Amino acid sequence: MSETIKTTEYSAEMQKSYIDYSMSVITSRAVPDIRDGLKPVQRRVLYAMNQLGITADKPHRKSARIVGDTMGKFHPHGDSSIYDALVVLAQDFKKGIALVDGHGNFGSIEGDGAAAMRYTEARLKKFTQEVYLSDLDKNVVDFVPNFDETEKEPVVLPVKIPNFLVNGSDGIAVGMVTSTPPHNLSEVIDAYEMVMDHPDCTTDDLMTVLRGPDFPTGGIVTNADELREVYETGRGKIRIRGRAEFVPAQKRGQKDSIVITEIPYTMVGAGIGKFLEDVAALAENHTLPDITDISNQSSKDGIRIVIELKKGADAEQILAGLYARTKLEDTFGVNMLAIVDGRPEILSLKRVLEEHLKFEFEIYERKYRTLLEKEKAKSEVQEGLIRAVDVIDLIIEILRGSRTLKMAKDCLTNGVTEGIRFRTKTSAAKAAKLHFTDRQADAILELRLGRLIGLEIDALLEEHKKSLAAIAAYEKILGSRTQMKKTIRADLEEIRKNYAAPRKTEITVKEQAVFREAEETVSDAWFAINRFGYVRLFEPSVFEKNEQAVRAESTQVLPCTTADVFLVFTAEGFAHQLKAADIPFTKPKDKGAPVDNLCRYDTSKERILTVFNRKEILTKTLLMVTEQGMIRQIAGAEFDLTRLTFATIRLAEGDCLAAVLMADKASAVLVTDQKRAGRYPLSDIPGQKRNAGGVHAFRMKENERIRQVILLDEREKCPAEIGGRTVDLGTLPVKKRGQVPHQYR
Repeated sequence: MSETIKTTEYSAEMQKSYIDYSMSVITSRAVPDIRDGLKPVQRRVLYAMNQLGITADKPHRKSARIVGDTMGKFHPHGDSSIYDALVVLAQDFKKGIALVDGHGNFGSIEGDGAAAMRYTEARLKKFTQEVYLSDLDKNVVDFVPNFDETEKEPVVLPVKIPNFLVNGSDGIAVGMVTSTPPHNLSEVIDAYEMVMDHPDCTTDDLMTVLRGPDFPTGGIVTNADELREVYETGRGKIRIRGRAEFVPAQKRGQKDSIVITEIPYTMVGAGIGKFLEDVAALAENHTLPDITDISNQSSKDGIRIVIELKKGADAEQILAGLYARTKLEDTFGVNMLAIVDGRPEILSLKRVLEEHLKFEFEIYERKYRTLLEKEKAKSEVQEGLIRAVDVIDLIIEILRGSRTLKMAKDCLTNGVTEGIRFRTKTSAAKAAKLHFTDRQADAILELRLGRLIGLEIDALLEEHKKSLAAIAAYEKILGSRTQMKKTIRADLEEIRKNYAAPRKTEITVKEQAVFREAEETVSDAWFAINRFGYVRLFEPSVFEKNEQAVRAESTQVLPCTTADVFLVFTAEGFAHQLKAADIPFTKPKDKGAPVDNLCRYDTSKERILTVFNRKEILTKTLLMVTEQGMIRQIAGAEFDLTRLTFATIRLAEGDCLAAVLMADKASAVLVTDQKRAGRYPLSDIPGQKRNAGGVHAFRMKENERIRQVILLDEREKCPAEIGGRTVDLGTLPVKKRGQVPHQYR
């Protein structure tokens, strides 16, 4: 077989392949179709359950069976994604109306995961059967081959309501996201009927009946005045807060409390646990010091989170703090993205309703055209049987005289009498005038003699009368758009009557919560760190009395205030920010707190070189020297960062910092482990940015390392021990950077 090699530009092929992949994810996985508001996996799960006959009037079936059928026949993308979709369809705290009736552990509003699919069971809800799947047998939607062309699956389900609004949507595709909140079924039907009756209605008109989202968790939407723009553009933010009330102590021994009975929709799942942790943290760090306890008393009857308060606490101020500092007030981002005619589009509220209405007219037309064709075929057969009753003796004679079934059918349809034995010529002449249709002839040939008795004939006539009435009704619906609207409306009203529920979410306008923390008092203190990495703060009076002992057991002692921030420099080239407010005040005999408990310093990988008070170095210059002889100056302002940990220098492999000093003298003496010392003026050492690596101080010998860095003024004396002898470093001559240091023997 000959081989063809196609030459193409690599970038062009990558671009084409990525676009193809992106569109596949967008249209076939993550974004719902505007017609039924379902993603492909959700649609396939519901259709597979319908095919299996797992309906509301049947027993529940194992979820594993449903997942297996869905994956094997329609969705070959892994069982976990299918089961996750099934679980969400059964969770009434995520969907406006759950579509699946789950039996067993299908997870909880608090974030508990569902049990494995082998343990849970499910079946379709009656609502799903009647509203989503009821007309699949009436040719209302197109069917396409499945992935291996062994089955047929619907392109879209014939959903009778705008499910995109009722149950909302969420999904992340490539470069885009869909996020639509759930809405109240009755309000959606009202808006739907308004678009049907008044095609020129505006968003403002629609919002007179559809006031806003209706989350299954309830809560309060507080920015009702911004919803118009959300529904007009299909984008925006909905601010929602939980429902909480102040409950005063009822009897002696009880405490005042704030009870939360509804949570924001965004808190569904692990958000409740995070909320409890956040409230506890606010109480512990004294942001909300009047909170004494928090407990989650939620049950199957609903949400109940109790926050106990100190006596006389300002409940309104605490609530404002909870709204401002926790997810008790949150925003729901709206991006009403859906697949329209095979393309992703962001839709306004009116456009969503219009697109579904267009689909609804299409499925109703296909439904009633299919019913009309079936009823006409039924009427045709009935007419043939009624005519056959009048000439039943002749038909019996034809059947008795025919040698084959084809001979009898030809006679009934075309009056062909050749080869048929008749008793009389009159019978033959009558037979030649017969002209039944093929369908009528088949029905006559299959007719049971029992249907010829009087009561059966009367029933046949009654059936024919009903068929004619049905044909007239179907033709009336198909012939008039007004009549079609009435039919759609009647079905919508029946759905509303059977399944509508009162609104759960309150829509109102409230100012965003503002919480003003009490100003913390700033006091003077002394900071100390010892060689084991324990840090302490001392009150000035305590430090003055014990200064000698504190300095003796500490590697550094610095004055500070409780509002200061320290920078912990490590030999590995990092600086960790340490808040003075986090360091405990201690007595002289107390150990203090390990520094790695208060910042991101890692005792197993790093070694502390020095600590600076950040505010003291912001206007100063630092000198940094590495063990391999790299040296540089850096402005302290480079370290005015919000990050808790950051790199202070770029180090070569195997190198580390030897010293970080305040560059407040004239020269620096560098002492190595090979008895060499050189004195260099700071004016010769360049200033660099934080991510630079420095310059060479002088040429180092192999395996030589800098062990000491000492800063000196011009005539300053500085005795130091080098190679076992004491020398005055102040007598060293000042050399230019790069010149060979003095060698001590």
